[in-house]
Amino acid sequence: MGFSVASAEEFSSTNFTVQNPVMFSGGYATSTSFGLQSIIGGFAPGTSTAATFGDNAGFLFYPFVSTPAVGATAGDAQVALSWTTSEGFLGWTVSGYDIGQSTTSGGPYTYTNVGNVLSSTRMGLTNGTAYYFVVLPKDTSADSNRIATSTEISATPASSGSGGTDGGSSGGAGGTSGSASASASVSVSIAGRAYPLSRVTILKDGQIAITTIAGPDAMFSVSLTDLTAGSYSIAVYSEDARGNRSTIFAFPVQVVGSVTTEIGGIFLAPTISIDKSQVKQGDSIAIFGQSVPQSDVTIQVHSAQELFATIPTDANGAYLYNLDTTPLAMGGHSTKSKAAIAGEISPFGKAVSFTVGAENIAIAQQTTVGKADVSGDKKINLVDFSILAYWYKRPSPPSKADLNVDGKVDLIDFSIMAFYWTG
Repeated sequence: MGFSVASAEEFSSTNFTVQNPVMFSGGYATSTSFGLQSIIGGFAPGTSTAATFGDNAGFLFYPFVSTPAVGATAGDAQVALSWTTSEGFLGWTVSGYDIGQSTTSGGPYTYTNVGNVLSSTRMGLTNGTAYYFVVLPKDTSADSNRIATSTEISATPASSGSGGTDGGSSGGAGGTSGSASASASVSVSIAGRAYPLSRVTILKDGQIAITTIAGPDAMFSVSLTDLTAGSYSIAVYSEDARGNRSTIFAFPVQVVGSVTTEIGGIFLAPTISIDKSQVKQGDSIAIFGQSVPQSDVTIQVHSAQELFATIPTDANGAYLYNLDTTPLAMGGHSTKSKAAIAGEISPFGKAVSFTVGAENIAIAQQTTVGKADVSGDKKINLVDFSILAYWYKRPSPPSKADLNVDGKVDLIDFSIMAFYWTG
């Protein structure tokens, strides 16, 4: 007989019947010609085959790409743009970038193909006019399809004397401290997504430069000021509600005199933890962490065939997935996660490893409650609050009370303590 394709409906043949093939096929189904074991209701990334049937599980099997963070530095009749590398997964490979340019926020944009580079200077602009830019990664397909769009960023050219230079190096992170090519003080404005009410730390050339607190929506914005013109390596990280640190998001940047460089679209990868170092085959292992509230987190499990699941985060950005290990082979595995919201997609975070074996072994519980435990009693309560209150706006506070390491105790330190509060 021939074959047919059906989605979320019933179809049959003389040998078998599959009901709701896309949305449901839980349990264990058999016939004289084939067996199907719960692959569509759970993980179904790819194509499964047998001598008498084929299952193309396209419902969950789709490619995706991380969106770039973009930096913009205005100059005389020009704007220097730089951006981070986009990574493609499950079939997409980034081959180059288009730049969208407009004088209206949100477009319409005029697009320019700049090739497979990480920086470009847009020239011939009008001083005093605000320009809006997006960067769009493209696939290696014959049509070079645009497969993602960055957050929009703006800059206003001005004839203030410095002139724009090519923004950002096309190499990796690890820039060196800028030597002063201009005496004027310049600044870098940094914005993006972390975790709700988390402390966000900004590094400049590997040293802590400033910290800030993300809002309840996980958005943060901060400026590095009093810089001299030159090249810098900017890096960002945060910690979730359990004290787990994110992977570092690094961004090389070139700043010029008398203008502000804007860096937008930073999206820190989700944190990730598991509840077992070893899980008995057939039992579940909990995979959990934190990201942006109401975002979609994709969990990848490295196995003989890559497995994926997508789940939403709650109002606090927390996510939890209980993975059934029945399909996993005995031995070592790893898992990692990424997040997506409003068209933005984070890179994957760090991978954590676990073993599928003959018994369950729980992860050892943490014995610390984080840096906000000023008194060292494994709690964060009124005792710690009293210590901070004593040092509030006093000179030379001890390091244990200066939670954001800025040389003073102020409301930012109290905000950090409130985030980790145990009572």
